[in-house]
Order: sequence, then C-alpha cells, then structure tokens
Amino acid sequence: MRFYRPINRPQAMTFDLDDTLYDNRQVILTTVEKTHQALQAWHPRLANITPQDYDRVRLLVEQQRPEIVHDVTAWRQATLVSVIQRAGMNLDQAQAGAAEVMTVFHQWRSAAHIPEMTHRVLAELAAKIPLVAITNGNADAEQLGIAQYFTLVLRAGPDGKAKPCGDLYQIAEQHLRLAANTILHVGDDLITDVQGALVAGFQACWINDRQQNLITASSARVIPHLEISRLDSLTSLL
Repeated sequence: MRFYRPINRPQAMTFDLDDTLYDNRQVILTTVEKTHQALQAWHPRLANITPQDYDRVRLLVEQQRPEIVHDVTAWRQATLVSVIQRAGMNLDQAQAGAAEVMTVFHQWRSAAHIPEMTHRVLAELAAKIPLVAITNGNADAEQLGIAQYFTLVLRAGPDGKAKPCGDLYQIAEQHLRLAANTILHVGDDLITDVQGALVAGFQACWINDRQQNLITASSARVIPHLEISRLDSLTSLL
C-alpha cells in the first residue's frame, strides 16, 4: 500500500467491477469469440463476416450516434443490427438476429471467476460500511455472485454517462448521503476510475495488480490518494 495524499477514513466505498474485483481479460476474449461465432451461425449470409467487418460497422455506429458509447450494451446491439442489415436482411430480421446473438453474449460476459479473496474482502467491508458498484461495462453483478455486497449497482448507459464523466459518482454520492470526500472509489483504470473519482470529489484508490509504474504510465493524468496491489489491503483502512 502506497499513499500519495492525506486520506480521510472512508465512510463508504465504491468499486469498479472488471479488472478490479476479478481478472476480466480472458472473459472478454472468450465472450468476443463466442459472440462472433453466434453471429456467423445465425444466417448463411453472415458466415464470412470477420471481426474486422464488425469493428468497421461499430465505428460507423459510433460516428452516427456518438452518445451510444456511454452504453456498451446498446452499442453492441446496434452494431449487430447494422451488420445483419448490411448482409441483406430487413430491420425485423436484423433485430431478431441481434437479440439472439446478444443472448450468447450475456451468457459468456458474466462468466468471470470471482476469487475467494474478493468475496472475503467485500463481505468484511460490507459489514462495516456501505458499498456501491460503479461500472462502465455490462457484466451482471447478480450473475457474478457479488450483488449481495452492494447497496446499489450503477451501470453506464441505463444510469448515466460512462466514467470518467461524473454522472455515476454523483448518483452514488446521493444514494450514500455522505460527503464526497468521505467516499473512497477503488478501480484499476487511471482515467475512468482515478481521474473520474477525483474530479467528482471522491478519494481515489488505484488497484495496480499488474506492476505498472504510476510515474511512467501513459494513462496517468492525476495522482490517486493511494495505490494498492492487493484488494485485501483495503480492510486496514477501516
């Protein structure tokens, strides 16, 4: 544990999910692979669609609807609809196909392994202070088996703009009914988590479990209150 700024004793904590509470890297790779296979299998006209084809359409959807980047689920669904339409099918067919492919996506997206340490730490913290989850992603806390630790789960898109925008932090602060500077946000991303939390007035904890260097990290814009390499370090703050 490394401190960079004076810190108030946290009265509540907010947590990012992906790559903060569990390793999400292989889950994403598998999910993308399985989802693309489902897309190719849905109709013969889609059998030769490549990941590069999908990515090109994804960028076009972003250009046409810039606000959609705040909801990665809606962005994926809209991209699938567009890909299927471009293969020659009508809107109804495209929406039906996208819905089926998204079912496969959701099946794999929340299949992450949650380490025992994560369960132990969250249970210990939740017994002492309220916890809120704040995610830009589309993993389901219920399916992950960790929803019971949080008094609220906030997701970019349905609940507001994605981090580092302040929407989700502000909702969490209102829900907790605490001063922002008594809330500690914990996350792995130096921009969406650390910068976003600090701009919102929260205290920020960077979880650095991949041996990055804060000084040389390309995404470092601001300094967190503290840096940890293990989640269980948080229990010593209470």
